[in-house]
Amino acid sequence: MTFNNNLSGLEARKIRLIMHLRRQGVTCSNTLRAMELIPREIFVPSTFQHQSYEDMALPIGLGQTISQPLVVASMTQSLQLNDRHKVLEIGTGSGYQAAILSKLCRRLYTIERHRPLLIQAEEKFAEMRLRNITAMNGDGMKGWSPQAPFDRIIVTAAAHGDIPRELMNQLAVGGVMVAPVGDSDTDQRLVKITRRSEDKFDRDEMFNVRFVPLLPEVAEDTKDIDPEFNQMNAYA
Repeated sequence: MTFNNNLSGLEARKIRLIMHLRRQGVTCSNTLRAMELIPREIFVPSTFQHQSYEDMALPIGLGQTISQPLVVASMTQSLQLNDRHKVLEIGTGSGYQAAILSKLCRRLYTIERHRPLLIQAEEKFAEMRLRNITAMNGDGMKGWSPQAPFDRIIVTAAAHGDIPRELMNQLAVGGVMVAPVGDSDTDQRLVKITRRSEDKFDRDEMFNVRFVPLLPEVAEDTKDIDPEFNQMNAYA
């Protein structure tokens, strides 16, 4: 009985969150439906599951976070996805954003520099039978050139200075990229890039965000994620 009560409590919180997202300007019905279908609680460590449907970022270990639902929904909506799109995600993290995207696109490629996080995310994808996701442990700043060009690119870590040119070049003409840019964790803006031609990129600034930094190379993680990690570095 306690388990059933907990489930109903989570469902009620999810409904409140969806209503909150709508009030905050997330009006795309497909995005809201994907947010409703994907259970955020399975991507959140057990210590924080009671906060799964709060509109806040939560730590997932290794100094990384699962992003605030409003940011996830806003970035997803900005991509204007359809079921023909091939999408690249930089920063798999918990796998939550990837799971949302997988419900809206034809194929998703996602890169994570922390192997322990990637392994956990892939386990979740398998459990949920999300078969249109291909994941890789790699350097997200280099993108995934063998699969380029991509109709859409989403970056879930903040680029220092500007978005790497190698990533920009992997965006298809007519394609859209959404990424945070900023020189510090307190001075970041989400930007939307639209590639108009081989040489022309339109750029629109959206709103302030706080993400972990976009870093080069594969992380040298020497141990698995500690299930009792604390909330240090919990921002995004």
